[in-house]
Amino acid sequence: MLKSIRNLSLGLLLSVAALPLAAANLSATATPEARTAEQVRRQIAKLPFLSVFDNISFTLQDGVVTLDGDVYRRSLRKSAERVALQVEGVTRVENNIEFLPVSNFDDQIRVQLARALFTHPALDRYSLQANPPIRIIVRNGNVTLAGVVNREMEKNVAGVLANQIHGVFSVTNDLRVEIPSKS
Repeated sequence: MLKSIRNLSLGLLLSVAALPLAAANLSATATPEARTAEQVRRQIAKLPFLSVFDNISFTLQDGVVTLDGDVYRRSLRKSAERVALQVEGVTRVENNIEFLPVSNFDDQIRVQLARALFTHPALDRYSLQANPPIRIIVRNGNVTLAGVVNREMEKNVAGVLANQIHGVFSVTNDLRVEIPSKS
C-alpha cells in the first residue's frame, strides 16, 4: 500500500496552488515583501516530495514566514522550513506544519480518493497537470479537500466523490473556486 501511495505521490507532484500570492510573474513594481512571498511560494512548490497528500500554506509579515498545514512525509516539514529560510528577505521561520498520522486505513482512503477524483470526467483534466491543484488531506478517516478548482461544479463533484469513499467519516471541502458561478 505504501508503495502505491509513493508511486501516486511521485506521479502527482503538485505546486502549492493554494498558497497566497500565486501570481506567475510579479512585476518590478511589486513590493519587496510581495517578491519575497512569491519566492517562498516557488521554493515550497519545488520541494521534491510534495504531493497531493500534502497541504502547506504560509504567511509572511516583516520577514517572518509562518508555515502551516499538514504533510504526509515527515521530511517535508523540515524541507519547507529550510527552503523558506534561504529566501532573501526572510529573517525567521515559524514552522506550524503538522504530520498526518501513519495509518493503513488513511492510506487506503488517500489512494481511493485520488483515483476517484483524477479519473472523474469533471476533474480528470487536473491529472494531466504536472502539479495538480487539488490536495487530499486524510486524518483518522476525516478528509479535507484543499486547493483550487475552476468552477463551483468541480468543487461540488469533488465533495460528493469524497463522501462516497468507503471508510470516510467526514469531508471538509475547502476547495477555492477561481471562476465564480453566475447568480
